[in-house]
Amino acid sequence: MALASCRGHFQKLSLRLFNTLSRRTETFRPLVPKQVNIYCCGVTVYDLCHLGHARSYIVWDVLRRYLTWSDYKVTFVQNFTDIDDKILNRAANDGSSMQEVSERNINEFHNDMDALGIIRPDRMPRATQSLEGIRLLIKELEVKGAAYSVDGDVYFAVKKHADYGKLSGRDLNAQQKNADGRVSDFQEAKKRHPFDFALWKAAKEGEPSFPSPWGAGRPGWHIECSAMVRKELGLTIDIHLGGADLIFPHHENEIAQSEVANGKQLSRYWLHNGMVNVGGQKMSKSLGNFTTIRDLLKTNISPMAVRLFVLQAHYRKPIDFTDDALNAAKIGWKGLDSALTLGFKYSEQLGWPSWDPIGKSIMDNINTLPKGDISRLLSRFIAFMDDDLNTSGALSVLFDLARPLKVISNRLARDDFGALNDENISSLFIRWKVLVELSSVVGLKPDIKKDYLESKNHAIDKSNIEQAISARSKAKSVKDFEQADKIREELKELGIQLIDKPNGVTEWIEL
Repeated sequence: MALASCRGHFQKLSLRLFNTLSRRTETFRPLVPKQVNIYCCGVTVYDLCHLGHARSYIVWDVLRRYLTWSDYKVTFVQNFTDIDDKILNRAANDGSSMQEVSERNINEFHNDMDALGIIRPDRMPRATQSLEGIRLLIKELEVKGAAYSVDGDVYFAVKKHADYGKLSGRDLNAQQKNADGRVSDFQEAKKRHPFDFALWKAAKEGEPSFPSPWGAGRPGWHIECSAMVRKELGLTIDIHLGGADLIFPHHENEIAQSEVANGKQLSRYWLHNGMVNVGGQKMSKSLGNFTTIRDLLKTNISPMAVRLFVLQAHYRKPIDFTDDALNAAKIGWKGLDSALTLGFKYSEQLGWPSWDPIGKSIMDNINTLPKGDISRLLSRFIAFMDDDLNTSGALSVLFDLARPLKVISNRLARDDFGALNDENISSLFIRWKVLVELSSVVGLKPDIKKDYLESKNHAIDKSNIEQAISARSKAKSVKDFEQADKIREELKELGIQLIDKPNGVTEWIEL
C-alpha cells in the first residue's frame, strides 16, 4: 500500500493488521487493489447503546477513515438485528410492537453515533429486510446435508464444517454447551449434537413470525449476518469486524454456515476490538454495569473527549472505564482542541487563508511540506497507523503537532501577539493544516460552534454551498465516491446536511 511516487520523500509502509483467524499480524492485501469491502456486526436494537458499543464503532470508524485517507475505495456495511427475544421482551414490557421498539432504537442509535462523529455505513441492512436471502441460505444448507429440521426448528450441523473452531481455536469436543446464551433446554433436546445451532426458530404462540418452508417462525441470530454479507458484499469479503465477545460463537458460526453453503472463504481478515471494563468486569447490559452513550454525553463531556478516551488504548486491548480516565481524556482534549480551533478563531489576526471545506488532502500536496519537524511527525503518524492501527502512538503525534499551536492559541486568547514574525506564522499555518487533517483521520474535530464561525465569517455562504454540491455531483458522476463522501462530511462539519432526492437533485438544510 505504498504511496504514489508523486508523493515525494514519503514512502508509506504496508498496512499491517492482526488477523484473529491466523492469530498473527499480517500485511493487508485486499481482493481487488485499492478497494476494500468491510462488514461490521451491528447492534440488536432493543435498547440504547452503551460505552462498549461506542468503543467498537469508534475504532472501526477510524479503520474506515484511515483506509479512505490511504486512497482505498471503502464499502462499509453494518447490520441491525431487529428480530430477537430481547426485542420481543421489551415490546411486551412497553406494551408496543417489535417494529416499534426496533424503529425507536434504530433512530436512537443514529443519534448516538452521529454525536460521536462516526460516519454512517454505506448500507445498513436489517434482518427483517433480509428474510428471502436467509431462507435461501438455509435451504442450500439443507440440500447439502448441513441443516436439519425438527418440529419447525432448523439447525446447522457443526460437524459438517471440517474447520469448525478455526477462528476461536476451540476444540469441538471441549466447547461449552449453550455458549451464546440464546438457546433453551427444550431446544437443546432437539439437537443431534450439543453444539448445533439454530438457523430458523419455530414461532411461539402470540409472537411475530414470518413464513418459511419449515413453518412460521423467525431466523436464528447467526444466519442473519451470513445472508446479509452475501447479499451486500458477495461470497468473500476483505474484512469482518466485531467485538472480541463475538468471536465465539457468533463469528465461528457465521464462518461455518457461510463456507459450507458458498464453498468459499467468508472473510480474509477478522478484526476484533477489546472490551470496556468496569471494576474488572466487561461492561454489558446483562451485568447491569453499563453507562449509555446518551447518559455519558448528558454530563457535558465532549464527544471528542470520549473518542480520545477510547483511542488512547490499542483497539485490541481492554480499557477501564473510570472517572479518572475520563477526566484525563477531558484535559487532553481541551489542550488538543485549543490547537485545532486556532485557525478557525484567529485566522484573520494571523493572516491565514480561510478554511477551505473542500480543499485537497495534504497527501496530494505532500511535496510542498517542509522536510523538517512536520515531515517527521507525518511519517511517524503513518507508521503508527500502519502498525495495526496504533492510535495511541498516532495521538502522541497529534499532541506533538499541537504543542506550539496551543501556546499561540493561549497567547492570542489574551490578545498577546508578541513577536510573531511572518516566517513563524507561515510555518504554524502548515503545522495547523497537518494537525487538522491528521486529527480528522482519527475522527477528532474541533469543538467550535457554528454560530461562532458565522460571527467570524468562517461559515461558507450559500454560493459556496452550491459550489460544493456541484463538485460533489461531478465526483459522483465519475464514480469518485470517496471525494463525494468527503465533501458531504466536510459540509456537515460546517453545519450543512445534504439530502439526496430522486433524479439527482440534492437539497441542503442547516443543522
